[in-house]
Formats: sequence, C-alpha cells, structure tokens
Amino acid sequence: MKRSILCNVNNRRGFTLIELMVVIVILGILAGLIVPRIMSRPEQAKRVKARMQIESISTALKLYKLDNGAYPTTEQGLQALVESPSSGNVPKNWRKGGYLEKGKVPSDPWSNDFVYLSPGTHDDFDIISYGADGAAGGEDNNADINSWDSE
Repeated sequence: MKRSILCNVNNRRGFTLIELMVVIVILGILAGLIVPRIMSRPEQAKRVKARMQIESISTALKLYKLDNGAYPTTEQGLQALVESPSSGNVPKNWRKGGYLEKGKVPSDPWSNDFVYLSPGTHDDFDIISYGADGAAGGEDNNADINSWDSE
C-alpha cells in the first residue's frame, strides 16, 4: 500500500506544459481585458486631485477672509495665502505660517498654476484649472475644472 502512494507522489512532481500554457493564456486574456480600463484612470485621478486641491485652496481663502475681512485681490493672488501681501489691501491679521500646508501654493496636477480671480464672475472668488491642455475651454481631459462647478 505504501509503495503505490509513493509512486503517485513521485509521478506528480510539477505542472505539465499544457497546464502551464492554459494558465498563461487565461492570464493573457485577463490582462487584455483589465489593462485598457486601468490605463484610462490616470487622467481621471488627476482631475479628482485638481478638484481636491481647489477645495483645499477655497478653505484656505475662507480662513484668510475670517482673519482679514476680505479675500486677497486678483493682483495679490494665491501667493497671499503663503506670504503676507505688501501691496493693495494689506491684511492686518495675517496668520503667521500662512494658510496653506507646506508653505507654497500647489500647482495643478498638470504642473500649471491655478487661475485665481477675486471678485470672481461666479462667486466671491473663482479658482480654475485649465486641465490637461493648460488652455481655457476644452473637452474631456482638457476640460476646465472650476471652483463653482460641483461634481
């Protein structure tokens, strides 16, 4: 009885070439279906990141207004959130250390500056990322991401 069990164990040491080929074909089919879906996600992730950055900057601007009574002007720009403006409406209660983490104004995910308007055309202030193409307007990945749009 022991001898027959040992023979079966010795005969089944690994996978056959056909079994390996079947597994490789299945993995190839799965990769062919999944990879195209994953590859379209980076641009979507960048758009979500831009929206989150706009929300974060909006919160910092609201804190700035609470401390100083007004939003920074368009001329002062978003830089007023990291260093006290020395021209225009100079803030009296500017917070030491600024209003943004890391002490700098972030660029959008495509390495472009956000556009800041105060007063804005849609709200007290407008913040805009021009998307992947870095130009106003556009569709799909090139579409603008605006502080007044809620998605």
